[in-house]
Formats: sequence, structure tokens, C-alpha cells
Amino acid sequence: MAADASEPELPLLAAPTAGVPPVATTEAQLQETIDSLAAGTGPLAIDTERAHGFRYSTRAYLIQLRRAGSGTHLVDPIGFWNGDEPADLSALGAVVDDVPWIIHAATQDMPCLAEVALVPQQVFDTELAGRLLGWPRVGLGPMIEKVFGKRLAKEHSASDWSSRPLPESWLTYAALDVELLIELREHMVAELIAADRAEWARQEFAHLAAHAADPTPPRPDPWRRTSGIQNVRTPLGMAVLRQIWEARDELARSLDKAPSKLLKDSAISDLAALVGQHKRVDRGMLRDISGFERRVARRYESRWLTAAEKALAAPRSSHPPLRPPSSGIPNPKSWARRAPQADERRVRMRTVMDELSERFGVAPEVILSPGTWRELAWEPCDATPAAVTDWLTEHGARPWQCDLTAEPLARAISG
Repeated sequence: MAADASEPELPLLAAPTAGVPPVATTEAQLQETIDSLAAGTGPLAIDTERAHGFRYSTRAYLIQLRRAGSGTHLVDPIGFWNGDEPADLSALGAVVDDVPWIIHAATQDMPCLAEVALVPQQVFDTELAGRLLGWPRVGLGPMIEKVFGKRLAKEHSASDWSSRPLPESWLTYAALDVELLIELREHMVAELIAADRAEWARQEFAHLAAHAADPTPPRPDPWRRTSGIQNVRTPLGMAVLRQIWEARDELARSLDKAPSKLLKDSAISDLAALVGQHKRVDRGMLRDISGFERRVARRYESRWLTAAEKALAAPRSSHPPLRPPSSGIPNPKSWARRAPQADERRVRMRTVMDELSERFGVAPEVILSPGTWRELAWEPCDATPAAVTDWLTEHGARPWQCDLTAEPLARAISG
């Protein structure tokens, strides 16, 4: 909801209290950062800046750290990479591995931190804490506004952090992202205790830390997420789309550029639909489609044509189906027709989750993943709290989630 026009605008958090620190780019500067952090006290606030939308990789291009008694530090990890070998910043992590690392939206930052050997033993995720408290807005900016009454500028959140040199205004923005994280954690710890949810948070954060270094599992058929794919109406068109998507992905990886910077999704989908309809391809068809006219797309025109021709030459039996093969439970929309009893359980379980959400003032997906309880509805275990608890635990639910949901879900199973 937009702020009332009569309300005064909150003051802007414009600069770090101690100014913007220099960026550590050499071994000597990194050692100074390590020594300073080691001399500090309490938890570590940490954040990263990536180049999403500009680079293929998800690596960190700047790391911000802050600790009481040490202040804020900026580290450029790229300068410590050895060719394609990631930087090893484990010495930095070692001096703070016995304290919580405060990270906002930890699942976004932990993979690129793990890539440079920064793996927390303890985590405090301020975004997740906000969700556990039922706060309606859990972005860092809104949370800073709520707790401290100050605005956090976010104008550089979508900048290309892989560019060098980094402008001073960008470094100011980056330093401010950790300026108040320690104080924000202190406030949220008190709120969690007051709401009797500190144990929820402890279990969630322990789960995050236990999986901090886990690689992200690859998506099946990632090309099926191409925008505009719904306009491709033939298996041949799907084959063309897949082949061009894979050609673009291979090129993007080799150049470390975001795929969309090379060729837009809409161009791939439009060409695939056209080739699927006419069963041929040529340069004229490419050039008639918006997206292939861009300079960078024209530079690799032969690559796109070769990919489309390869799909045309492939046997029909190799063409992918229009819809992906079903995996896991069916779409709930089909349950009433396919499995009426399972659908009745699903409706009862949804009621349970909605009631728990209203009771605790927390989004239902925070209390338990929808995919988890729907799977239970589709293939239920015994209708006892103990059996449901065992089933939920095997499927990754934390004890606090089992405590809240096992009994009412057991009742929903039995009807």
C-alpha cells in the first residue's frame, strides 16, 4: 500500500557512519581485513553483490562485512580468483566461524559465498526472521524503515557489479546494506522471544547452516522456462526451441554473459513457433523476428540457424512433447476428476493450513511447504499424529512445523 501523501518522508540513510572503507583487492589488504574482524566482537553482518542479468555466473563481485569493534569492510573477491579457479577466502571465514553470520535472504547469498570458501557455521537470516514474525514486508529496505525509521536507498540493486572500477556511490550503497544488520538482528531476537518463536528461528537457521554449501540442484528441462513457450504448438517447434536455447546457454556460459543479453527469450519462442509451422528456416525468417535484429544477436546469427537446422534434421521421435512428462504428484486441478478422495483430503488440509496461518499471523507456506502437505494428501500415511510427524520429518519438515501441523493434518487425513 502506498504511503499517505500527508505522511512525512522518512530520512534517508545516506552514508555509513564511519564513511566508505577502501576495497580490499590485495593479499595485504585482505590480511588487514582478517586481522580487524578477528579483533572485533559479536556476530558478523555479511552481504554480497552479484551481477544478475549481466553475467551467466552467480559469483560474488563484492563482499561486505561488518562487526562490532571492527567496522565495515569491503572485499573484491574477483581479484583473488586464479583464472577459473574460485578464490579461497577460508582464512577470512575462520576468524568468525564461531559466531552467527547475519545475512538477509541467506539462500541468495550462501551459494556464492560457499564458492569462495566462506561457509557459515551459524546463520541468522533477517528476511526469514521477518517471515516467522509475520511481518508483511520482509525486504531489507522496508524492515529498516519499520525498525529504525530510515530509508535505505536501493538504486544500485540491479547494477552490473562485475564492471570495474566500482563507482563511489555504488560502494556507499553496498556498505549501507550491512550498516544496521547487527542492530536489526538484536531487535528481531527480542521480537522472536516475545512472540515465543525463538525456537522456530533456531531450527530454521540451523537448517540453513547445515545446507549452506549444498549445490543448487539443476532444474529438469530448464529450456521449458523460456518466456513465450506457450505459443509453440508443435513438437518440432519445441525441438527448435530446445536446440536454440541450448546453443544460447552454451555461448552464454563460455562468454560469462546473461543469456538474455545475447538473445531474448521471446525471439527464440517466436522463431520456434514459426519453424514448427512452416518446417523450414532461413536468415530471412530470423531477420523478420524482433530480437534477432539486435546487434549481438546478429553477430551469432549462424549459430542460431545451425541450431534450428539441427532440430529440423533430427528424427521426429527425438522431438520433445508439448508438455513435460509428469513427475511427482499431479496438478491439484485434476484431482477432483482423477482422485476424488485425495482431493477431499487436499481441501481439508488447505483449511488446516489457512486456520494455522490466521491463528499465528504467518503465511501458510512458512508453517509448511504447500508441496509437502499436498504430497501427504495424495499419498497419505496413517492418520495418527505420530505417523504424520515421522512422514513430515522424512520430507524435511523441522520439529516446530511438525508440532504445529501433525495433529490437525492427521485429522484431515481421516476426515
